Amino acid sequence: MVNPSSYSVGMTSQDELSPLTMTAETEVALERAAESAGRHGELFSVRAAGIKQSAVRDVFDISAKPGLISLAGGSPYLKSLPLEDLGRSAAKIITEHGLEAFQYGSGQGTEELRQQVCDVMALEGITDASPENIVITTGSQSAQDVAAKVFCNPGDVILCEDPTYVGALNTFEAYEVDVQPVIMDDDGLIPEELERRIAELRAAGKNIKLLYTIPSFNNPSGITLSTDRRQRIVDICKANNILVLEDNPYGLLRFDGQPLDTLRADNPDDVIYLGSFSKIFAPGVRLGWALVPKHLYRRFYLACEAVVLCPSVINQMLVSAYLRDYDWSGFLSSSRELYADRCATMLKALEDHMPDGVSWTVPDGGFFIWLTLPEGIDTYPLLYKAIDERVVFIPGAAFVPSDEPSNKLRLAFSAVSSEDIVEGVKRLTPIIRDAVAGQ
Repeated sequence: MVNPSSYSVGMTSQDELSPLTMTAETEVALERAAESAGRHGELFSVRAAGIKQSAVRDVFDISAKPGLISLAGGSPYLKSLPLEDLGRSAAKIITEHGLEAFQYGSGQGTEELRQQVCDVMALEGITDASPENIVITTGSQSAQDVAAKVFCNPGDVILCEDPTYVGALNTFEAYEVDVQPVIMDDDGLIPEELERRIAELRAAGKNIKLLYTIPSFNNPSGITLSTDRRQRIVDICKANNILVLEDNPYGLLRFDGQPLDTLRADNPDDVIYLGSFSKIFAPGVRLGWALVPKHLYRRFYLACEAVVLCPSVINQMLVSAYLRDYDWSGFLSSSRELYADRCATMLKALEDHMPDGVSWTVPDGGFFIWLTLPEGIDTYPLLYKAIDERVVFIPGAAFVPSDEPSNKLRLAFSAVSSEDIVEGVKRLTPIIRDAVAGQ
């Protein structure tokens, strides 16, 4: 796969240095660096080879270029946050609780925030959670990392949706896990396909440990697992002794304000639930949480503590103040309305401009729309053409555990104005039209 970061300008590589411009000092420095790289390359672990550069982060860097419209990043809209008031809250925390805020804290997280997390989860049907079974994490991705570390040996299988979150793929592959996709339709994971894949992998001698799923508004597809399939998916995993790792950062962002019950709601012993403040508050606080079955909690918690020792106390206090002192549910409600409007704008723009042969998902929450082009079109090369036209997206190959080309791409509407959404789709359309015509 091509690397979008190679498009960046202003960087000078060794190959670009002319012998006429290379000074003696530069030549010596390059030779020394090459010699060191050769020696130290032998020190890398086998595991390090599985750590990949994220295409999403590459495109984030490109998106900073002036004049580009980014339909790439799944960022929340933050401009309506009460920033001045939050600034005063932060100042109060430092002034009145600074010694505690700047000190080491509990590896589990503060008791106040863990109790507040229980209240947040109750909005999606988890009413039996105890703060004792919650660990505050550095975003939900660190909890994905811990789950792979605690449960998986090299070669073990983690099942996932096809497509799935690129950050989880990178995390799992870094632990030499065999990530195996299970196809979805418009109603999410297909139970019969899940059963077939489990049987197929078991027959091949594979050891399946986890099903990683984003059941509500999957990243990148925007697809939601239907209500009538949710319990069946858990039952299939339970019957095959496979833990469910439920990642739910978008669950409260259903456009109608009526979130579906989580997989964890009725399955306290068989689901590890991951939540995040990145989408319902702000990603910059870098906080999430894991609700872990009681019989699995100790090892999971100790693995978390071994990585970060303790989550940031001052950030936890700020999140607690936000949940305690502000109308955060009102902010969430207005955000849902905004995202619903922007989603509708993007869907209308796609309907108005995209050529025949291109289809897309119609999400009822979250941040993303997933486009499918005709078979045989690789969307990675189209990214470079899109950059030339000052618009960016994420190619679909980033979201599957293989190196095969993909005819899919992800568009994000959450942090882009309606005007830029329409203009971005207009800029993208000729590129896709030419690709379809060429096909």
